[in-house]
Amino acid sequence: MRILLVVSAAALVLSSPAAAQVAPDPALAAEIDRRTAAITDKVTAWRHDIHQHPELGYAETRTAGIVAAHLKALGLEVQENVGGIPGVVGILKGGKPGPTVALRADMDALPVTEQVSIPFKSTVRAMWNGEQVGVMHACGHDTHVAMLMGTAEVLTGLRARIPGTVKFIFQPAEEVTPRGGAGPMIDAGVMDGVDGIFGLHVFPGKLGSLTYRSGPVQASADNWRIVVHGKQGHGAMPAATIDPIVIGAQIVSAMQTIVSRQIDLTQSPVVVTVGAFHGGNRENIIPDSVWMIGTIRTFDAKVRTSIHEKLKRMAEGIAAASGATADVSIVIGYPVTVNDPATVAKFTPTLKRVAGAAGASQANLSMPAEDFSRFAERAPGFFVGLGVTPPEIDVRTAASNHSPLFQADDRALPVGVRTMSNLAMDFLLTGGAVKPTP
Repeated sequence: MRILLVVSAAALVLSSPAAAQVAPDPALAAEIDRRTAAITDKVTAWRHDIHQHPELGYAETRTAGIVAAHLKALGLEVQENVGGIPGVVGILKGGKPGPTVALRADMDALPVTEQVSIPFKSTVRAMWNGEQVGVMHACGHDTHVAMLMGTAEVLTGLRARIPGTVKFIFQPAEEVTPRGGAGPMIDAGVMDGVDGIFGLHVFPGKLGSLTYRSGPVQASADNWRIVVHGKQGHGAMPAATIDPIVIGAQIVSAMQTIVSRQIDLTQSPVVVTVGAFHGGNRENIIPDSVWMIGTIRTFDAKVRTSIHEKLKRMAEGIAAASGATADVSIVIGYPVTVNDPATVAKFTPTLKRVAGAAGASQANLSMPAEDFSRFAERAPGFFVGLGVTPPEIDVRTAASNHSPLFQADDRALPVGVRTMSNLAMDFLLTGGAVKPTP
């Protein structure tokens, strides 16, 4: 998913005692920069290889193998197939005692056919929902994996100076709601003993810039499915049928009023989207049924429940009015991604130090969802955005994540490595997350 590069003055994180706890160490920052520069070509090569060989959710075996081999070569304790899926965890124990910080990258690609002409373009195809589809890292997870592999190498080189433990979490199936990959890995104990967690996601934005937000960052995500049952018959004699295609189209149209007329958008942003509509297989046959699927995005628990009720009532009512029936199922998916306010306040100076001239700014709410949210429910979390738009492309018109035209500039990779490395070191050197006041 992506974080939008939109500055919100109302969301500014003001300076606080927590933020003042991070004292810059120029020598350490310079060492991280030096180590990052030394492996940038390697990180870029990893990114190109993973991009050219994308794998869909729960099938990231090749990617997981590359990650595990690298972590083992660094001498880390490595756990594979974590959660019964291709999850990989590397554990780096520092030279001194201290807290535990987790760093997370997601590994899966999307059923998207790439349209960007680059030397490492994906030509992979796979089965998805019963269809042969192109596969592409259209959300930039290839960069996430490469950057966290690089971060692991940088921090391993600083092992003697690390007061605590770093967990490198490489997670499958972020894109596969509602189960995802975070849940199974958490059930397997990956967050046990973790005092704080950081994640990073690329997005269309000024190259090398960083974005952040305190509190809610990205929406919850629920999946819905509606099956309209009508009466099959000849397309030339529609009066003898109950046409589920027409009824389904009415439901799609009416669904738009849930957001535009039935929700107070001044209180909470909401999205209800139809992602697929399927019915029939011949031009002169009205089918017996059609089905459609989509997603619901919200930031408020009461609004979330209300939309579920409205969608079900609307679909069933429209179908009944035409003599059909509608089966409505809604599956609860990812929760709202929430950045811990104290952690954001404490480590925003780290982002500003790393971003330099490219800048670190605050973002508005973003409607895409993330199962980083599940990790952030278990320990204070901070999810950061990294701008990756090539300079020759206008950020305002750049293709979004999930587009077949999405592009990530390799020159952002070292910024991501430096960001995650500095966040981890600052976290450990300052004793971890800020403890809430009793």
